[in-house]
Amino acid sequence: LREAVLAEISSNLRLLAGLGLLYDAQQAAILKRVRVVGHAQAAEALARPDVLFEGVTETLDAKRDAFERACKHLRPDAIIASTTSSMLADTLAEMVTHPGRFLNAHFLNPAYLIPLVEVSPSKKTDEKTYQAMKTLLEAAGKVVVRCAPSPGFIVPRLQAAAMNEAARLVEEGVATPEDIDRAVRAGFGPRYTAMGLCEFIDYGGLDILYYASRSMAKALDAPRYDPPALIKKLMEEGKRGAREGEGLYDWRGRDLAAYQKDLLGRFVALFRDPDLLPPPR
Repeated sequence: LREAVLAEISSNLRLLAGLGLLYDAQQAAILKRVRVVGHAQAAEALARPDVLFEGVTETLDAKRDAFERACKHLRPDAIIASTTSSMLADTLAEMVTHPGRFLNAHFLNPAYLIPLVEVSPSKKTDEKTYQAMKTLLEAAGKVVVRCAPSPGFIVPRLQAAAMNEAARLVEEGVATPEDIDRAVRAGFGPRYTAMGLCEFIDYGGLDILYYASRSMAKALDAPRYDPPALIKKLMEEGKRGAREGEGLYDWRGRDLAAYQKDLLGRFVALFRDPDLLPPPR
């Protein structure tokens, strides 16, 4: 097992080096920091860390066993973070001693490359635990977002909706998988890289989302497209986004002309990639 673990890490480091992200000396330095221990050395190893990341199989039995073993040896003040992609922090917190030190920290794969980590404290998590985890992750170059214990966190929930809809488009004969993916790579993806979903709603106007969603829900006989109650409420309050000064964000006092220039700059930077925007023939 030790050899398999080190071989996989070495393979990933070689890939990063091949892409020009690491030097040979950096690969060796990183490998020297990795220590693989078995059950016989677990007590000694677990007594030392300030932070433990759990990443065992996604079953309650496996989690319960891992936390029981770990809590026997960890210091009472050591932070415990599960990297689960599916289980709620409130559920897992019940499996650890001193639950105030526990939270979920969901890395997106490949975790060594994608910056985002979704951090989800449980109802029993101490605020200082969250702040310490946020500081640690940001020091490692990660982008931290906070979310309440909810199925799917943020990204898995968004991507499940998008991926299911892509499969439905194929199923309904609307477009081929190839054209759907071309549309995502040249339009959908870059748009929501330059600006987030909530930002885009406000920029275009909540009224556009509201009426377009209702129309689509009716045309496709698909209630999943109906806008949520929050959008209707903001519409009724006249908070339709950037042009009214309020929407999902508070735009009051912002220079919208400067914002638009910055936004277009973000698009230009993205589309400098020739694979996203080929030159005209």
